[in-house]
Amino acid sequence: MSFDKADIKRRMDGALDNLHTEFAGLRTGRASASLLDPVTVEAYGSKMPLNQLATISVPEPRMLSVQVWDVSMAKAVEKAILNSGLGLNPQPEGTVIRIPLPDLNEERRKELTKVAGKYAESCRIAIRNVRRDGMDTIKKLQKDGEISEDDQKKLETEVQKMTDDTIAQVDKTLADKEKDIMTV
Repeated sequence: MSFDKADIKRRMDGALDNLHTEFAGLRTGRASASLLDPVTVEAYGSKMPLNQLATISVPEPRMLSVQVWDVSMAKAVEKAILNSGLGLNPQPEGTVIRIPLPDLNEERRKELTKVAGKYAESCRIAIRNVRRDGMDTIKKLQKDGEISEDDQKKLETEVQKMTDDTIAQVDKTLADKEKDIMTV
């Protein structure tokens, strides 16, 4: 067994990249196909990303159009969009689902900042889980006599620093996104 700092860093960065992807879906005003990226649909016995079941397009600046490939999935796609927490109201027309984007009033902006906060907290949890895995590995290596107690303390300090730095990036990203959402 060995300890790989690069792997810990890669996994923490992966959680941060995922947060950036989720934030890209939180649009502030204009319609964007990436708005529906976080939507998963219960389909064929598993959860699937919406973009694997339909084509998402932007016919107008404040409208999304979802062309579902399998007509039997249209209801499931509509339900997934409704329950996504994005505050969207899909309007089905056969296999095409139109989604008008609501104006961003103060209440909607506050709702979006709450959603952004949830995404950020999920990211922090993922980062802390990576830290825990790293710390467990370090403790096991020390217990098995593969590293000294001094090396254990040094490695634990490095993992904690990586964790703190990555969580600081999450906090900054969240603050930037909240500012973006609340700015008219």
